[in-house]
Amino acid sequence: MSAPVIICGSMAFDTIMVFEGHFKDHILADQVHALSVSFLVPGMRKEYGGCSGNIAYNLRLLGGQPVPVATVGEDADDYLQRLQALGVDTRWIRVAAGTYTAQCFITNDLSDNQITAFHPGAMSLSALNDLRDAPGVWGIVAPDAKDAMFTHAEALSARGTPFIFDLGQAMPLFDGDDLHRMLDLAQVLTVNDYEAKIVEQRTGRNMDEIARAMQAVIITRGAEGSTLLTEGETIDIAPVRANQVIDPTGCGDAYRAGLLYGITEGWSWADSCRLASVMGAIKVEHRGPQNHEPGREEIAARLRASYGISLS
Repeated sequence: MSAPVIICGSMAFDTIMVFEGHFKDHILADQVHALSVSFLVPGMRKEYGGCSGNIAYNLRLLGGQPVPVATVGEDADDYLQRLQALGVDTRWIRVAAGTYTAQCFITNDLSDNQITAFHPGAMSLSALNDLRDAPGVWGIVAPDAKDAMFTHAEALSARGTPFIFDLGQAMPLFDGDDLHRMLDLAQVLTVNDYEAKIVEQRTGRNMDEIARAMQAVIITRGAEGSTLLTEGETIDIAPVRANQVIDPTGCGDAYRAGLLYGITEGWSWADSCRLASVMGAIKVEHRGPQNHEPGREEIAARLRASYGISLS
């Protein structure tokens, strides 16, 4: 049986609506000072999301034992029941009374432009969630409220549990001092290529320097694969080609689930990144962050076909 992994981060609902027109035809440039618009959205869907929820979902697909540490509102019963039905340990998901779960409301037009509103809700109270007794041989601190990310990073460090720092959407919240502080606590950094440049700019350190003080740095590059920096080596991880690109939402979370599964199973960093790439490719072929349902056999077949390695 796989070892438990502590997944710190957000849990959220994403409500996605489609306006069957173009925003530019309804927003007048000379009237934006008095903007008042309304869009009819006949297409709408609600998705389970948030970094902690997405990573936990993908890790469970692999047969891993995710232990999500997140804070939700009183409206999250269906989300909790969904995770429990998948066999996820939800004891460290805190329900904050009198709040809504974090929610993102996204309206797309036919040109893929977006108008987004985000309500943090219960996520604002995530720092109150105590993980000291949560089981886990590894952890990840994924995007969440900034104070919660530091609280959970310090708790993992104090108990001696190695963890991945996943900057992601929290990037605007972290200045150079914040990044130095978090990098001193973490053992692994995961960023995409844009985030890597921001981290270098804000810390005054390049990725090679940062990697020398950590177990590994992983830079994802979308369809171009990823780059692993570990033990003084730079290893290019070839991409897994998606059969079709439907929706990248949650792709990074799927990647991190594959990475966590590999390292908790004792795989090399390179092979863990390869499994991560397989998980990302499977996710991008489906709409929404948690609607792909591959069995272990399908994941194993993709891994073997792509890299010639076994999931077992």
